[in-house]
Amino acid sequence: MRKLISQLAVLVLATGLVASPIVGAEKKKVVPKRQVNPALLPFEDVEGLPRVLLIGDSISIGYTLAVRDLLKDKANVHRPLANCGPTTRGLTEIEEWLNTGGAGKKWDVIHFNWGLHDLKYMGPNGENLAEPDLAESYQQVPVEDYFANLSKIHDILEATGAKLIWRTTTPVPEGAKGRVVGDSVRYNAVAERLFKKTEVLTHDLYTFALERAAEIQLPADVHYSPEGSKILAEDVARVIIKVLK
Repeated sequence: MRKLISQLAVLVLATGLVASPIVGAEKKKVVPKRQVNPALLPFEDVEGLPRVLLIGDSISIGYTLAVRDLLKDKANVHRPLANCGPTTRGLTEIEEWLNTGGAGKKWDVIHFNWGLHDLKYMGPNGENLAEPDLAESYQQVPVEDYFANLSKIHDILEATGAKLIWRTTTPVPEGAKGRVVGDSVRYNAVAERLFKKTEVLTHDLYTFALERAAEIQLPADVHYSPEGSKILAEDVARVIIKVLK
């Protein structure tokens, strides 16, 4: 009998019916899937409506959905499915972004901005939002290069035949990491110097946002509260509707 029990125990172990603990084994970590911002999801055109393209960084991402809602039944509002970053990224990816929503489709209005990523400070090893006062820190795109880059991007956008709206760069508040108060003004002045020689309409969102900063902008941050982004969207939609008419 003992011999039979022993044989059965060997059989059970051999077939793996009894699990033995593994010392030091790590449990598999489940990494939660990162949610995509709804503003960065593809958007389907409604047939017969004019097509509008919003180009910009996280400030424009913040107001995209609200602009789309405000222009419902008036225009198809698209944006590149990315943060458009500095003008250097714009130069390399603008052709791809112009195909947003379908290659070869016509744009009626392009509302665009670059600036906050151009004027921010980087560290010597590419560290993001470095301390501006450090000797080794540098602006990602110096203001002279910003002018040259914007000029090239303008030529590409102009060739689309769309009505172009340049949206001024919003303010840098006191305490904002990696940026200097007043640099938005300097970079906006460069853009104004470029676009006043063209048919590009300027949308002064800088002044609009500055006058309401205490109400809509986050403390010591270039970004806006959700409600603040909706307020910015109202002014963006106002300007686009005016151009569409």
